[in-house]
Order: sequence, then structure tokens, then C-alpha cells
Amino acid sequence: MSNAAIIENVKEQTGIKQLLAEAVKAGASDLHINAGMAPVLRINTELVLMKHEPVTPQQASNMVVDMVGAERFKIFESKRDYDFSTYIDSGHRFRVNAHYQKETAAISFRLIPNQIPDIDKINLPKCIAELTKLPRGLVLVTGHTGSGKSTTLAAMIGLINRTTSKRIITLEDPVEYAFENDKSMIEQREIGSDCPNFESGLKHALRQDPEVILVGEMRDLETTSATITAAETGHLVFSTLHTINASQTIERAIDIYPAGQQNQIRAMLSNTLQAVISQTLFKRIDKPGMVPGIEIMLCNPAIRNCIRENRIHEIPNIITTSRKLGMQEMDMSIAELFFNGMIDREDALSSSTNPQRMEKTLVPENRDNFLKFLQG
Repeated sequence: MSNAAIIENVKEQTGIKQLLAEAVKAGASDLHINAGMAPVLRINTELVLMKHEPVTPQQASNMVVDMVGAERFKIFESKRDYDFSTYIDSGHRFRVNAHYQKETAAISFRLIPNQIPDIDKINLPKCIAELTKLPRGLVLVTGHTGSGKSTTLAAMIGLINRTTSKRIITLEDPVEYAFENDKSMIEQREIGSDCPNFESGLKHALRQDPEVILVGEMRDLETTSATITAAETGHLVFSTLHTINASQTIERAIDIYPAGQQNQIRAMLSNTLQAVISQTLFKRIDKPGMVPGIEIMLCNPAIRNCIRENRIHEIPNIITTSRKLGMQEMDMSIAELFFNGMIDREDALSSSTNPQRMEKTLVPENRDNFLKFLQG
């Protein structure tokens, strides 16, 4: 944690709303509350200690009660983990996870930007916008926690909302970006309050006349099965997985099923999957903020055959050789960010799938030829 960066002027007995307001003012992406220490912010990937008295166990519990109320706090005490959203008077909203550590309440907040991100302004490849025009199928956005999956999905849903007349249903745990109807009609259902779980929400969503469905996360067999079925029955479905590349994503989706069902699921995925977007975020060096490195797999006939015939190991090579179709391997994306002066060399090497090859690529004399190749 950086001791050099200390956030000043926080009152000794500040309530949770004031802490969240300070987090917004500081430009933080996250706020963490742990009993026994002062609150901690994450600002441009770095953890920053706030100048504040350590939070007591009772204060941490009171913060949760203030946000969810006494009845829902009982649910939290029983389940020991609780996801929800909250907001402050400025209108800023936060995704929240309350949990227990060392038998005391702890809280993690993620700031949700007020504005729906413009897909043209968040450094996404142009082919991602084209995916929003698909009539049906499954599009997966993957990456580790904090990789920008929610932002990418919000930008895609926002583009559909601005440009086409669709009925869109989102199932989220919790609701993050708050959409306003534009050309489309959007319903946002929060797991736990608007519907009991993803499986139930998906089952009933199919009876609510949607053309587009957003499933916050394919986290278990029931949700994964319902999500694939929704895509198979003619809907355009967006969802996420905590995987780092296209091959791992497909393997995870298949491996969640019992062995006796996996051949059937390979066939279903080969027909319904349209694309996998895998991403990670980098700290920018040219200006404050973050920028995504992105792998894109588009399901052409070669990819579909690999899925159907369980030749997943061949997919990375297909991505590498299909750049003209819009596919993109992660290392090419990372090298492009480096040569365009957006990220530093150390970050590029540490996030590469092949650091030795990347080190040879990132020599200055390769820059012009590399960028010319990308423009190709």
C-alpha cells in the first residue's frame, strides 16, 4: 500500500455516506472497510490509506445496517456474504459486497460511473460494436474481477438502447449501471430483491418478450444452462465469466456440466456462441485512467468445429491467423497499447501470455512496422 498517498480531511467519526463521497472526490474505483484499520481506497490500481481512525467491528456492522436495514442485515449474518448496491446524495452509485473476515463485518465498494459509457470512447475494438447488431446468440465478456467487464457490457447495452427499438431485460447481482429508456425498453432486475436467483429470473424472462437479455454472471450449472437455452431459443444474450481467454472460457462453460452431458453442450455452444471478449485493464501512462487490453474470438466455422469436436487447444492459433476477420489475440492488443504510448513496458510484459516473445516484439525499431501491420 502506498504510504505516500494519504487522503486528508476525513472526519474522525465519518459515516459511510461521507466516506463514499470522499472516495468519489478522490477519483477512487474502490473503497474497502476492514475492522481494525482505516478505510482504504483504490486509485488507478494503487491502494491508498485514508487519514481516518481505524474502523471498529461495531462501526463496520453499523455501516452495513445503515445501508440494508435490520431485516436484510439478518440475512447477511446468516449467509456471511451479501451483494447489493447503494448510492449517495450526489447520485453516485456503488456495487457493494458485505462479508465477514476474522468474525467481523467487512465491506468492499465499487464505484459505478453515473454515465453509461460511450462504446466509441473506451478504447474497444470496432468489431465489438458490431456484435450488438446480432439477431441472436451468446456473447461472453470475460476477465478477472476489476477487468472492466461491466463497463464493456454497459457500453454494448447502451449502444443497442440508443440505436434500435428492442426490449432488453437485465438480471444483475446487484444492478450496476442504471439505464434510462431511449429507443429501447429496458427492465433491470436485481437478484435477491426483484427475483430470487439467476435461474428463476431467466426462466421467467423468456416469457416477458425480450429480444436482448443480460445475465450478470454464469456462476453455476443452473444459470449456465438457462443462459445457453435462452441464446438457443432466438435471443441475443450477453453474460460474463471469470476466465482469462477464449479457450479457458469455453472449457469452463463445458466443464461445469456432468461428463455425460458435455458432448451435448459442446454441440449447443458450437451453434449458439457468437463471440468471447476477454479483457484486462492497464494503468495508463499518457494520462490518468485505465485502458483495456482485449482478446476477441469470433465464432467462424473453424471455431465452431473446434468446439464441437473438442479441439479447444487449436483456438488460439485460429485467433492469431484470423485478424482480418476481426479476431485479436491479447498479446497483439497489449503491444498496440505499448507502441501507442498508453502503457509501460513492465505492465506489457507482466500481462503477456508469452513474455519472452513479447520482449522481442517491444523493441523500438519494431514500432512503425507493427502499427502499419495492424492498420493492414
